[in-house]
Amino acid sequence: MTPEVIRRQVVVEEHDLSSDGRLAVVVRRHVARNGYVCHLWLVPLDGGPIRRLTGGPHRDREPRFSPDGRWVAFRSARPDGDGADRAAGAAGHDPRRVQVFVVPVEGGEPRRLTRQPHDVDGFAWSPDGSAIAILGPADPPRFMVGQRRAGQEPLARVIDRGGWRWDETGKIDFWRHLFVQPFRPEAREAPAAPAVQVTAGEFSVESFDWDADGRSLVFTAAIHDLADLYPRPRVYRVSADGSAADAAEAAVRPVEVAALRGLVDRVSASPDGRWLVLTGVDVEGAPDWAAPGLFLAPAEGPAASPETGGSARPRPLAPDLDLPVGAWVDSDLLGWDRPSRPGPFWTVDRDGRTALVALVSRGGRCDPWRFPLDPATGRPIGQAAPLADPAQDAACWTLAASAGGPVTVCGTLRGRAMELMVVEGGRYRTQTRSGSAWQRRVRQPELRNLWIAGPGGPIETWLASPTGAGDAPLPTVVDIHGGPLGAWAPAPSLEVQLLVARGYRVALPNIRGSAGYGAGWIRPHLGHWGEVDADDVHAVLDRLVAAGLADPARLGALGLSYGGFLVNWLVGTSDRFAAAVSESGVTNQVAVWANSDSGPDYNRRAGLGEPFDEAGVERLWRQSPLRHVANVRTPLLMLQGEADLRCPPQDNEQFFLALRALGRTVEYVLYPGEYHVYQATGRPDRRIDRMTRILDWFDRYLERQLGTSQATSVSASP
Repeated sequence: MTPEVIRRQVVVEEHDLSSDGRLAVVVRRHVARNGYVCHLWLVPLDGGPIRRLTGGPHRDREPRFSPDGRWVAFRSARPDGDGADRAAGAAGHDPRRVQVFVVPVEGGEPRRLTRQPHDVDGFAWSPDGSAIAILGPADPPRFMVGQRRAGQEPLARVIDRGGWRWDETGKIDFWRHLFVQPFRPEAREAPAAPAVQVTAGEFSVESFDWDADGRSLVFTAAIHDLADLYPRPRVYRVSADGSAADAAEAAVRPVEVAALRGLVDRVSASPDGRWLVLTGVDVEGAPDWAAPGLFLAPAEGPAASPETGGSARPRPLAPDLDLPVGAWVDSDLLGWDRPSRPGPFWTVDRDGRTALVALVSRGGRCDPWRFPLDPATGRPIGQAAPLADPAQDAACWTLAASAGGPVTVCGTLRGRAMELMVVEGGRYRTQTRSGSAWQRRVRQPELRNLWIAGPGGPIETWLASPTGAGDAPLPTVVDIHGGPLGAWAPAPSLEVQLLVARGYRVALPNIRGSAGYGAGWIRPHLGHWGEVDADDVHAVLDRLVAAGLADPARLGALGLSYGGFLVNWLVGTSDRFAAAVSESGVTNQVAVWANSDSGPDYNRRAGLGEPFDEAGVERLWRQSPLRHVANVRTPLLMLQGEADLRCPPQDNEQFFLALRALGRTVEYVLYPGEYHVYQATGRPDRRIDRMTRILDWFDRYLERQLGTSQATSVSASP
């Protein structure tokens, strides 16, 4: 196995399920030339032949069946071919914008449904299928001044608040608002009517759903004075059949219908129109230790429901569940090019019992869970429980369910790459094979699950080893996940598989701060970066060395994002590593508080501190690897996406230049145009170059016994 495997990789990365539960549609992403294409494929769940629904050199994403199951809508930047793209360019809009297309399930050419002047960021079918709600940028621009044409920068941006940039987006020049686009199946060419904007104002809609009657929409947004720094979204409602004047009026007095003390991440409406389901945190400030959960609120607001006693507090559906709702797991086998779709979905079993189904993360695994409830009162009935046996070691990424039909997921299974699976009788039944076909051509790592004693309790650790290596001491790399609210899944990332193929062991510890192990595993980490987490890494390595599995003279460290921070910290506070690779990490917490796209809110929730006084600055500096840079003796390779706005280059360059001034062994590789997680979503040749450099760095400094498998040299420049 070599880094060139990236060119053969196919990712089954997202899906949807028809309302009758008979058909699924999946997105398959693969490399084409030096980029990616994504096509939609129909998958009959009865075992019939899989059929491609779209093709061509396009990236077709986010498929959604129409309520009647006859159409699939999706987002794409396909050319139109009727002159509308040229007209858009002449009007100063980007003709390559992403729009909503629809294609008949029985097959045929996709047709364009929307003609928005900017990209469509999301959409949802109305309950009767007569319209689609659209989320996307709305004129006028927020900050831009001066003339601007397609592909050109404005004269200037006049910034009067935070939140003007975001990783993988770049500059946020417009507020995101909701539009409603009518849909007429018989209209084969242009849209039946233009989309109507239904929200407006100085805020952005984050998530949304149709109300059951199709006459209104519920959405989440942060609408308060410091929303640009500390967003705490709440739930609002707006009419779906309004006008621009109605949207402007709603912007002045948006109707709030539900809120949590922390934040609301997503909202969805019950099919009977009685309830809203909120996914979020009901703890003031939404600290990292507070796991996102499911909450039920009356659809018309708290005063409308006698069952809540007029209380403004939505009811938790699993108050004792100390695990996060959502996919809080780490592995680039999950694709990472599309956000997770964790639900919830309303379901009814054969006995007529109602429940919500959502993904829940526990100890590096992520499975669909069932949350039973009484639909009349909204009260939980019994305990929430997984629908599939967690011992199967699945890491699910997207979820879909029909009211009385199957539950389907896209996810990994015991190290196998993502495929579409159906949940039946507590087991996963695999429906596709294309996502893992590349794995069958190469030898996979042997994976052991260990619980290693640590200073704060047992540390779950995955240990990946070459096949047949046994218990001989090998050069060993500890790989630290991002987040820190992540957790290594039992699905080794490509970097792990490639390191193992070169003869290394790789330790994947879920140290304190990792999600899926309860609040007690996260609380000690808040405000103590570089302390409890570093202690746990050393405890894992001590155990592997004592057991004779790791060669103490040939230890390496590798990490991305928060993992990059901890690698930077470890090499400045320890001399035990022979080589290290830090990727898109953090070195100076004082600077990154403002340099990161989400710095102020991230720092507050993680308990890192704020630079408003001497004590706050000292607290941030105490948790900064740059503080220890003079102690670094370990050869360090630093990798960085040049367009990264999450952990920006300006921060990591402080560490690099300090090491250079100190005469240390350091190399800094900057990849143009790449964002934070380019290792999974970046241009294929850059991903290959990155992985080749990592392998060569460890080969050079860990003095691997090469044998018959020789190290490769870097063959491409970034």
